[in-house]
Amino acid sequence: MQKKIAVVHITQAGMRIARTLQSVFSLNHLSRNEVAERWHDYDAFIFIGAMGICVRTIAPLVEDKHTDPAVICVDSMGQHVVSVLSGHVGGANDLTTRVARALGARPVITTQSDNAGLWALDTLEERFDWETRDTARMNACIFAFVNRKPTALLLEIRDEGTEYMEKTLPEHVTIISDISQADPQKYELLIMVTPYRREVPQGLLSLHFVPMVGTIGFGLAHHPENYEQINDLMDEALASAGLMPCARRYCTIDVKADEPFVKLLREEDLEEVKFFTAQQLAAVEVPNPSDTVAKHVGTPSVCEAAAILGSDHGKLIVPKIKGENFTVALAIGHKYLRHQQGFIEIVGAGPGDPDLVSVRGRRMLERADLILYAGSLVPRELTDCAKPGAVVRSSADMDLEQQCALMKEFYDQGKFIVRLHTGDPCIFGAIQEQMAYFDQHGMQYHITPGISSFLAAAAELRSQFTIPERTQTIILTRGEGRTPMPEKEQLHLLARSQSTMCIFLSAAIVDDVQCELLMEYPEDTPVAACYHLTWPDQRIYRGVLKNLARIVHDNNLTLTTMLVVGEAIDNRKGLSELYNKHFTHLYRQGN
Repeated sequence: MQKKIAVVHITQAGMRIARTLQSVFSLNHLSRNEVAERWHDYDAFIFIGAMGICVRTIAPLVEDKHTDPAVICVDSMGQHVVSVLSGHVGGANDLTTRVARALGARPVITTQSDNAGLWALDTLEERFDWETRDTARMNACIFAFVNRKPTALLLEIRDEGTEYMEKTLPEHVTIISDISQADPQKYELLIMVTPYRREVPQGLLSLHFVPMVGTIGFGLAHHPENYEQINDLMDEALASAGLMPCARRYCTIDVKADEPFVKLLREEDLEEVKFFTAQQLAAVEVPNPSDTVAKHVGTPSVCEAAAILGSDHGKLIVPKIKGENFTVALAIGHKYLRHQQGFIEIVGAGPGDPDLVSVRGRRMLERADLILYAGSLVPRELTDCAKPGAVVRSSADMDLEQQCALMKEFYDQGKFIVRLHTGDPCIFGAIQEQMAYFDQHGMQYHITPGISSFLAAAAELRSQFTIPERTQTIILTRGEGRTPMPEKEQLHLLARSQSTMCIFLSAAIVDDVQCELLMEYPEDTPVAACYHLTWPDQRIYRGVLKNLARIVHDNNLTLTTMLVVGEAIDNRKGLSELYNKHFTHLYRQGN
């Protein structure tokens, strides 16, 4: 939710700074005399002027850091931005940084944890969408943490927050995988990020963050009279199975969409409610099917199947529990699990430059126990970020059977595997056979997309592949070599559209490609042959279609060459007039 921010400027110079900030933030302008009256109407106040004026204005209004708005002060020259009040909880420290960036100023933050490079424990809940337990002892936990008392960190799921904590782990913090490792003789503080109820050893300060990673599947009796209590009853049922309330997604069969309990969930505006048809639910294998349920609603399972589907085919953590008028189950998506069994992440490596792998892809590579990369297509440098002890292998000399056998060997040991493919693995990535193998053997996997080489081609050619009123379609295809093309996708048929065409894996058959394209494109259509896009030895050759084959042959271009055809290459003609004609409404909005 966007924060409401008020700006209070004292001088004419302050007005100029306020106008600059107005272009970045949504601000309401107040006079100094209005601050007291509007103190609780805003999430943050930006004072522009002397610090003394700021302090004297807010001093009578300050009550509690959990309820006070954030206050920051910018000097009238715009050189320094100071976090004054509610630095962590109120967000003043974050706002200070953002305002300083907007002005090119120096942020001044005095909070110890920020300056020491430590986690701001009282902000993690909001930052990562967690729930907090043990809040009464938050200040004691913060005091112990910032004073670097030995701390145990129990991580039982994986999400953005836990990845941040692992990447920025302070020296006095030790990650543990089981509550039995939280030894009061070794640690003074225990921080837990887990959806499970854990018994804290006596003598330890503790702080429990509950990540909202669960998906609840539920079934209902017809119009239960106690519908207002069902949510609490479900929480009690899950608590008996060792779970904290950790779900914001609720799933059930679509015929229950008008039940009072479902309407109540929607009115809360906190939970997402998702519905599945009986046919969708019936396709899910569950541990506790019911003939009675199948007879009444057409599927042998509602709660378990809905939980599994709603969690993207995740792991069923709590099987069906029967209540008086409901059934409930809970699943967690595999992306959140710290896998005790193996897991495979298929990662798109991008076009070749190690800097062009996605942030998520890089994190996967850094975590992997095995990196199996397509050595003939993916530069080895992409694997340099592997952690110590990781196994890094090229699949260039392996057949499919050998690749799958190696991944299964590591999978069966409970290891995390990255299968690294060039570009985006879903575009000519040859992953279909691997996924069929994984499915056959019940192996869990996920795909991280990558930047395709056709996008790198557009960037390196400095060309927009879609030109208004000229070409609005990009065709990604290949020529017909050893792999036959479907009859309706022959190059000469695709070429009839005169679209921008990006042709993969076809340098070796370029004569046939040129022949087919000339059946529809004019012979002077611009072309580009792009070899090893974004690699250190990248080469790009421009020309026209009638010379495409000669360009490829004369320069000994190989399979790792993208062929681009279309008038969008280097097209700059008439664009200013075209954009002025059709996009003037955007310019008006900008002004």
